[in-house]
Amino acid sequence: MNDLEKALLADVTLDEPWGLVESFSTFKREHPNDVDRGMDEVVSRLRAHGVEVKVHEPELYLSIPGEARVEVNGTTYRAKPPAYCVDAPDGLEGELVYIGANQADDIDTIFDKKLDPTRDVRSLISGKIVISEGFASPGMIAQFEELGAIGVIGINPGIDIHWGICTTIWGTPDLDDLPRKPTVVAVAVNNPDGLALIEVAKAGGRVKLFANMEEGWFKSKLPEVFIRGSGDPDKYVLLHGHLDSWDYGVGDNATGDATMLEVARVLWKNRDKLDRSVRIAWWPGHSTGRYAGSTWFADEMAIDLEENCVAQVNCDSPGCRWATEFLNLSRMTETDAFISEAIRDVAGKEAFGERPHRAGDYSFNNIGITGYFMLSSTMTTAHREELGYYAVGGCGGNIAWHTENDTLEIADKDILLRDIKLYLLSVFRNANAPILPFDWRGTAKEFLETIAAYQTQAADRFDFGPSRQAAETMGAALDGFYAAVAGGTINADDANGVIHDLARILIPINFTREQRFRHDPALTVPALPTLSAASELDTHSDQTLGFALTQLTRGQNRLISALRQATRRVEQVMGS
Repeated sequence: MNDLEKALLADVTLDEPWGLVESFSTFKREHPNDVDRGMDEVVSRLRAHGVEVKVHEPELYLSIPGEARVEVNGTTYRAKPPAYCVDAPDGLEGELVYIGANQADDIDTIFDKKLDPTRDVRSLISGKIVISEGFASPGMIAQFEELGAIGVIGINPGIDIHWGICTTIWGTPDLDDLPRKPTVVAVAVNNPDGLALIEVAKAGGRVKLFANMEEGWFKSKLPEVFIRGSGDPDKYVLLHGHLDSWDYGVGDNATGDATMLEVARVLWKNRDKLDRSVRIAWWPGHSTGRYAGSTWFADEMAIDLEENCVAQVNCDSPGCRWATEFLNLSRMTETDAFISEAIRDVAGKEAFGERPHRAGDYSFNNIGITGYFMLSSTMTTAHREELGYYAVGGCGGNIAWHTENDTLEIADKDILLRDIKLYLLSVFRNANAPILPFDWRGTAKEFLETIAAYQTQAADRFDFGPSRQAAETMGAALDGFYAAVAGGTINADDANGVIHDLARILIPINFTREQRFRHDPALTVPALPTLSAASELDTHSDQTLGFALTQLTRGQNRLISALRQATRRVEQVMGS
């Protein structure tokens, strides 16, 4: 760490960020009116330090849950409806059927579909209310709806009930998305009540679901700070996180809002030391609109983002109690060395990265923007097991996530201070790096590993040799490119142009199925998704196998085309 970086980190204090955390711990930020109050406070605190803030006012389509319950023979069970549940103030009655499913044991499986695709339960589900283990997530609700359920009850793992959202639509729907809008009544119950309701189902009983929802268009505030660099000001790093939360949402995401507030304050004060610019945004509609705020920004600013954004950095759930480590850290592979060095310099810890989930305001994959961080620091697995906690999607691993228990005690001052410094250093280094600090050789290696895994699954039913060859050719070109950059035979502008363009080519092929500038559903996207049918070949009959192989042929064509495009872009600068 150089002297400038040390001085920058020394400028960080907890005065403003902790003040914001304490304030946010006193009011809920679910309804847009309450979210606007939080946005106004962020803006006021920024302007008090002379920071210029632009406040956008997008119209977002949101679904705001109210009260819910389950009634059985005069007994009432407490419940919570997820956002985008169908409004049912008068109740939905039906026969209850239990369909067992694996409870999520880590963050990778929280939001996925729950049933084995080879399991045929349609005849058991059709026209009935289903109860099953899991959060009332998009994967669960969509799967049971497709099988004919009229209602769904998700059994949460513990004594608390977690808020959530059940639509697979990413952001405000467009006309093509609307058919995927949920049409079932869905609620979540805690584990003890879920076990009691399973017995009702086994006895052939009936239940009645009630859910009160407020859904429609809401004008929302979205503050943005643009800190202009002095070297290459058109290019920028985008730091972002959500301000709306479930209940008080201290660990998810008041601590993140406070982190961005302090990063904005320090960088604004030191803006003469920035080369590229830094853009910071606080999102509305994360919880009640499936990332509606960041999606609106991605849509409205798409061309500017495509041309000028060098990286997007998500700030969600930093500074939480017991979150001593950097495990399961979302990052795209090209950022590995960069973020690992920043974490070692700030925290003296090792980073253990993983593929970013289809979650957490990663609304920029279809544009093709390198991303790192999402969930921040977390507790160790051993500590989580010692506490008897199950996997959740935030709050540093604390199971207060998405519940009324996410209060001030979830935040930790010392860990918050450390995590603010990590975000500040990462963004500052990213903005000031002469050569963008992203190494696509790691991505090429990842692609080869993914292709090899799919080949193993496909066996002799499909040949991924052409994909492997295209990835190897790209990898060789990248080896030559980075050697030339290190040797100084490629200037910074040309090198950065290639690194920027590779993101626009390789990220969509690795993280999206939809065409660029559209948004994939809020469901897990496997690595190199155009080849992912290989992982399901064993589920196909002789009659459907040919369809799957046709899909793989088309998917391989798309992948090879992208890899060759990337190779040509590298060779172009090598030959100039």
